[in-house]
This record gives sequence, structure tokens and C-alpha cells, in this order.
Amino acid sequence: MDRIQVIGSESARLAEVVAQADPSARVPTCPDWDAKALLWHLTGVHRFWADVLAQNPQTDDEVGALEQEGVEPPGAIAEILPLREQATADLLVQLGELNDHERRWSWWEPDQTVGFTRRMQTYEATMHRIDAELAAGVPVSAIADDVAVGAVDHCVDVMWGWMPNWAQYEELAVVELVASDASNRWLVEIGHWFGTGPESGNTFDMARATRAPESAAATATVSGTAEQLSRWAWGRRPEEDAVTVEGTTEARAAIARLIEQGIQ
Repeated sequence: MDRIQVIGSESARLAEVVAQADPSARVPTCPDWDAKALLWHLTGVHRFWADVLAQNPQTDDEVGALEQEGVEPPGAIAEILPLREQATADLLVQLGELNDHERRWSWWEPDQTVGFTRRMQTYEATMHRIDAELAAGVPVSAIADDVAVGAVDHCVDVMWGWMPNWAQYEELAVVELVASDASNRWLVEIGHWFGTGPESGNTFDMARATRAPESAAATATVSGTAEQLSRWAWGRRPEEDAVTVEGTTEARAAIARLIEQGIQ
């Protein structure tokens, strides 16, 4: 997979779609955003990671100084478009110059490398491109097979798996995801983590999923093409009935909760 090409082309497609959309069009897969906010989000994401790769921050304070969270976007989409183009170009320059094994900060503690950022930005650009097409009401472009399979991998290994070290965890189901157009399958343990945050005092109860041991017995299956499964896993609305969920009542409830929790 040429990840630089994927990030570049998916980001350009997002910008192309948003440029022709109503700036206030809601993004159905990220309800808090409109089309303009989606474009500004991608711009900020690419600027942040380009700076992380270029400047190699070593402390939380240094990372925080690079964040643009809360920065107000310019007044019009036309003003954001060149900022997005430059931010993406800067990110791709860094990814072109650095090797995957080189150390760089990431929010995913188990993997502090350039490779993590390269993978994450591949799937983030792809899914946000879908967001733009859904918001604009235009046909959703296809996802390449290798990108779709990788996106499911990334969900299982990263996006669904985080929990704080103080939380308790309970397993609820083992589910097999089956790509009907490929040889890929994923055995996934779904559960939930819960507890009271020691600093905030807030009570949490959140869905979680990780890879299950190959010896685990599945109590449900989710089947569809690799593209359909990737859109389903990331909450990007595959066509109705494109993904089939079968299994026990408890397992289907655990699956529904995981997907409803969503990924932004």
C-alpha cells in the first residue's frame, strides 16, 4: 500500500467535495460537525502531525503546544482550502522523509513510532472523506481492498481497545468478523470497562474490543465485504443490510453497543 498516495488522494477528495457543499451541511457520521468544521478538523489534524513528525516533541507540554484544539477556523471554506492543502503537503513531506521504525510521539502508548502515524492518517483521511461525501449527499467512493482490510485491523488493534489503567474490565462476547470477498477474518473479544476516574471522580462504563485468542469460541459473526466491514466498524454507514450480524442475543447487544459508541 502506498500510504502517502492514499492520504494525499483521500484528503484532496474530501476538500473537493466540501468546496462544492453547503458549508452548514451536517455530517451525519459526526453530528457535532458541519462540512466546514470537517474540513477545518482535517486541516488541524494534518498540521498537528506534520509538526509532531518535524519537531519531535518529547514532553506532554511540548505536544500540547502543537495542538490547535479550540482555534477558530477562518470565516469561509475558501480560506481553509489552501491551509488544508499546505498542512497535508507538510505531513506527506515528513512521512516521505522518515522511516516507520523511527520514534515519534503518538497518543497510542504501545506504539510511539512514525509507522503508527502513517497508518492512523491513512484510515483517518479515508473515513473523513466518506464523512464529506455523506454530508454533501454525493455517492460514496470505493475504498481500496487493502485500505479496507487495514482499516478493520486498525479498529481491532487500536481504535476499540483503549482503557485507562485504573478501570475494571468484563468480557461480554467473542465475535468473528468475516470478509466475504477476501480470506480475512478477525476474532474479536467485546466487553466493557468501567469504574470511577481517580482524578475527575466521574463514573465511566464504556464498550471495548480487542483481538481474541484463536482458541476462543465465537458467539456471533459479522459478515460483509472488506469495504462494508470497514465502514461498519468505523461507523461510516454502509448501505442498508450490507453487513449481516448473527449470534446470541447477548453478543448482538454487545456488538450494537460497541458500534453505537462510535469513532470520530
